[in-house]
Amino acid sequence: MEGKLIGSVFNYFDNMGVVAIELSSDLKLGDTIRVVGGDKDFTEVIDSIMIGNEHVENARVGDKVGIKISEKVGKGYKVYLVE
Repeated sequence: MEGKLIGSVFNYFDNMGVVAIELSSDLKLGDTIRVVGGDKDFTEVIDSIMIGNEHVENARVGDKVGIKISEKVGKGYKVYLVE
């Protein structure tokens, strides 16, 4: 269940539980991602995507997005789209 690599974490906002990723593949609400790095390996259903200060339903290749997640992660963690 590795999935398709869609980016890596370039920032994590602990106070909001939001991870910042530059996408190498499209992403939409309802998609499932897998985050892998350090001692973490977990899946998460996307229920919030932000570009800048705007909530969006879809994001495209090259977009820098913020995604709310439930676990703390670090820079460089890999993000996969689980199909």
